[in-house]
Amino acid sequence: MKSVISNPILPGFNPDPSIVGVNGNFYIANSTFEWYPGVQIHHSKNLKDWSLISRPLSRAAQLDMRGNPDSCGVWAPCLSYADGQFWLVYSDVKRFGSNLMDVKNYIVTSKDICGPWSDPVFVNSSGFDPSLFHDTDGKKYFLNMQWDHWNSENRFKGILLQEYSVQQNKLLGEAKLIFTGTDLGFTEAPHLYKRGEWYFLITAAGGTSTNHAMTMARSKSIDGEYELHPDTYLVTTKDARESYLQKCGHGDYVEISDSEAYVVFLCGRPVTSNKRCVLGRETAIQRALWSDDGWLYLENGSNVPSTTVTALDVKNEVVAQENARYEYQFDAPELPNDFQWLRTPESARLFSLTERPGYLRLYGRETIGSWFEQSLVARRQVNFNYTAITSLEFFPVTFQQYAGLVCYYNRTKFHYLTVTHNEKLGRVLRVMSCLGDYFGEEIIYSADIEIPDTGGLRFRAEVQNDSLKFSYSFAQDDWENIGGALDMSVLSDEGGRGEHASFTGAFIGMACSDLTGGGRPADFSDFAYYGE
Repeated sequence: MKSVISNPILPGFNPDPSIVGVNGNFYIANSTFEWYPGVQIHHSKNLKDWSLISRPLSRAAQLDMRGNPDSCGVWAPCLSYADGQFWLVYSDVKRFGSNLMDVKNYIVTSKDICGPWSDPVFVNSSGFDPSLFHDTDGKKYFLNMQWDHWNSENRFKGILLQEYSVQQNKLLGEAKLIFTGTDLGFTEAPHLYKRGEWYFLITAAGGTSTNHAMTMARSKSIDGEYELHPDTYLVTTKDARESYLQKCGHGDYVEISDSEAYVVFLCGRPVTSNKRCVLGRETAIQRALWSDDGWLYLENGSNVPSTTVTALDVKNEVVAQENARYEYQFDAPELPNDFQWLRTPESARLFSLTERPGYLRLYGRETIGSWFEQSLVARRQVNFNYTAITSLEFFPVTFQQYAGLVCYYNRTKFHYLTVTHNEKLGRVLRVMSCLGDYFGEEIIYSADIEIPDTGGLRFRAEVQNDSLKFSYSFAQDDWENIGGALDMSVLSDEGGRGEHASFTGAFIGMACSDLTGGGRPADFSDFAYYGE
């Protein structure tokens, strides 16, 4: 009997999936935006159990996002396999949030999914969400949406197609606008496939919130004209607001046989009282079948996805990511795989695991809201309810130095329990919060709690859906609460300015700032994440 997949398959901040199957192995690449290293790649044998195996954009030649605003950076990677190697196409978005946009699109390759990956080849800057199509005649074509900064009503002009020469590392001929989308607009995320005599083009539509959708179209000529799927949208929940999975769209598919395929797509789960998706945009999956009319349809007979689907009948020993306990000791020279930092390839300026063996040492750099160099090391929130605990030693000598435990979405959406210095009281605890005030970036501070000037301490964050409580201790289980419940729903795409303004996800981690420029360090001996 085949096992059942429960959605989402990649919980927490794992949007914009691109999937490829190679010799019985499946790989999904996801956007990472301003988080470093860039792109997450997960592996599975049965499409149910997934493990994180690689973040390929890991050095300055491939990616440097210092100065990139929030929710910029690596958008919508496309992962493919051809000519005996993997191909990864990605955007590095340098400006977003108005009619003007700056973006650079690149290609890297590797014989092994775990790398090393090549230095990037720059391709173009005409729009984001690039992909690479390998045609059966050996030719390759580059696709991306085209951004129209003049058109205030529809900046998503459509999908561009242009031949790409591997030998010359450049585009050939003129770009052709092959598809302008549907009435939902926001035409983006192209993936092109060939099946028999037909070219199939998958795109996203409707923006990445409640009107999101995944569209399929086909043509017998690669540059069109493309006819839309009989249902227009292969996957969407725009008319099914009661569905557990929402925001469904921006996807890809992988063929299993002549008649069977699996579709992956992003989704969100709005479970809080104000319908915010505190886990961000996640990856879900559906089984699909090719019909006699030559089109692909979800197995459930609808374009509204199901919460459970049939898995492949293949054993996989990978442990599921949800409902797990993670306890990290910083006794190795490299960060545990679950952790990332922000923007910079020069991680040695932010942290060290060898300077003080057995500790993660964070060097105090810029503010928690910096776009350039902030010492923040964190992992994704993948559960609605969780507890995180860390132990630290930090001895500030000025109010300009602070370190601690942070629940972080971006520079305008966070809650941060810190150790800092009060000129009258000495070493104190203080909570900093920013509730999505994008323009003023107003920071809310709690009253200071005086603590001894010597000794380490432990910090704890307890999250229940949209509620966060901080506490601290000097002994193993002697916890003292700090203030009341904080609003965790702010740490969502919908928090602050609302949908379409930001689209990453919530993290929990450790941070340190020294605004004197002296780099005063904070030492963390352990970190635990207990999801429910």
